[in-house]
Amino acid sequence: MAIVLCRVDDRLIHGQVVIGWGQPLGIDLIVLVDDQVAASSWEQDLYRMAVSPGIEVRFMTTAEASAQMGEWQANGRRALILTGDLDTMAALHAANPTIVHRINLGGVHHRPGRRERLPYLYLTDEELRQLVALEARGAEVTAQDLPTSPLVSLKALG
Repeated sequence: MAIVLCRVDDRLIHGQVVIGWGQPLGIDLIVLVDDQVAASSWEQDLYRMAVSPGIEVRFMTTAEASAQMGEWQANGRRALILTGDLDTMAALHAANPTIVHRINLGGVHHRPGRRERLPYLYLTDEELRQLVALEARGAEVTAQDLPTSPLVSLKALG
């Protein structure tokens, strides 16, 4: 499998993603899927500064990523698909449910209306329903802040 992690983390690229996940999983490609960041060269430059030299970073819109996932899956590189929100990951799952099958909820932080489900995961009831619907469509949704932490099932978050 070339795509080894599909992660939702609203901080996008930061140390926990690069060091905490990237090193243990041997990631050599991070695909950040965010329509706004894909259109902003200065934001891309900021995110690139957080990444080790041996890891390539690509910035894609949802449409671009949806069209290229099959290529990433087949090219043999160890890739991490990263989105900052649930809607984007749900769209990627809809585009290719075989590739975006296992979804990791990493850092989804406090905002008005959200409540703590785990110390690093805050969701509204509507977001939780969205994730339950995603699982009903065949995705496997779990929460885990680091690979050394216990995996938490979606059911345990309710």
